Amino acid sequence: MDIQTITAFIEVAHHKSFSLAAETLFITQPAISKRITALETSLGVRLFNRIGRRISLTEAGRALLPRVQALRTEIEDIRRFASNLSGGINGLLTMGTSHHIGLHRLPLVLQSFKTDYPDVQLDIHFEDSEQACHAIERGDLELAVVTLPEQVSRQTEVHTLWIDHLHIVVSTRHPLAQMQSVDLGTLMRFPCILPSRDTYTYHILQRSLEPLGLRPDVQMSTNYLETLKMLVSSGFGWSLLPHTMLDSHIAALNTPLKLQRRLGTVIHTRRTLSNAAEAMLYTLAQFADSSQPPVTEPRAWTPASRP
Repeated sequence: MDIQTITAFIEVAHHKSFSLAAETLFITQPAISKRITALETSLGVRLFNRIGRRISLTEAGRALLPRVQALRTEIEDIRRFASNLSGGINGLLTMGTSHHIGLHRLPLVLQSFKTDYPDVQLDIHFEDSEQACHAIERGDLELAVVTLPEQVSRQTEVHTLWIDHLHIVVSTRHPLAQMQSVDLGTLMRFPCILPSRDTYTYHILQRSLEPLGLRPDVQMSTNYLETLKMLVSSGFGWSLLPHTMLDSHIAALNTPLKLQRRLGTVIHTRRTLSNAAEAMLYTLAQFADSSQPPVTEPRAWTPASRP
């Protein structure tokens, strides 16, 4: 049971597809199938049900998955620990981030990181914050920079970098845009476009409205904030957007809601971070809000580019 076979099993279980797992690992589908068949043969059990094009874990597969995920984490941990002993900051750093953070928060961070640590190869996965957090728990990502969950799992450690103040916004041509203040009852009478119900951002709004017995009239949902902004500016309804996205094409309403979300880093509590990941955490901290606690540069590394 080598690391390639372990990874193949985890990816097929995650995607429920041999072809998608093959694309993720940049190998052919027959190669994935061969690894899974070899694993099933060596263990003497069937790990996947193959019914037509549908792939699902068998009972044995479901029981084995968390153990295999833990085993892969341990193997990668040993590799990182050995690599860290050299003191160099190089190699591959696999990290995840949301599209919004990637566009609005990370450009200067990545520019600074690439200048200071040119020997690090970045593998950045752009995905929803919720998916990135699950990927950290599975061990697929070493580091994530995302919207932080309200409830943190025992497997993850989070650190806040930025506070995103959220606004109820409408098109400048919307009837509500002409009002000096908008009560929530009036707001609920108009349709809206919001992130999907399983997102951290939606939960923030839901937590504020539920105690009041209010339910928004959601006409459309999308997890891409840039798409939400386009739909709002086109007059499709009100939405919830961070302060960094406000411009002359949309109007922020004066409502009783005072909402915010935390953006920051997520790592696995049991994972030994590579020197490259530690360097990324340090770089991110240099661009954090001044209200956030500082991060001290680890003594283990002394980059020549830093004073």
